[in-house]
Amino acid sequence: MEVKIETATTKLLDTLYKIEMQCFDEEAFSKRQIAYLLTDYNTIALAAKANTEVAGFIIAQIESGETEYGHIITLNVAPSYRHKGIAIKMLQELEGSFKQRGISECRLEVREDNHAAIKLYHKLGYQTMLKLERYYGKKHGLYLKKTL
Repeated sequence: MEVKIETATTKLLDTLYKIEMQCFDEEAFSKRQIAYLLTDYNTIALAAKANTEVAGFIIAQIESGETEYGHIITLNVAPSYRHKGIAIKMLQELEGSFKQRGISECRLEVREDNHAAIKLYHKLGYQTMLKLERYYGKKHGLYLKKTL
């Protein structure tokens, strides 16, 4: 299976929203929120295509604090494409985009009970910084960070 990473645009909005709903249920972004993110000038949005089908996508923003940093907003892999290295490929491409822009840190939030995602992030060098109480409604989240 050949996987290509390309820029995600609003042309893919319906497909991206469908994948978002498969991945996140009640915590999913709305179609309108995804459309906004895809058109925001601070956003990097990538889609993974397996052959010609969208297998997943990642959306991140460049944010300013004491320094600029990358913030992963959402990472999704369609259920039928999981455990095939697609999330790793998207994360590596995104981190490369951040580095090209002179950004040396990436941050994200993840649900505390999303063990597969946490394991993946830790494997790729992300460190858990703190627990986010009730970040996802009644569920807790974790705040992760990686120096690029």
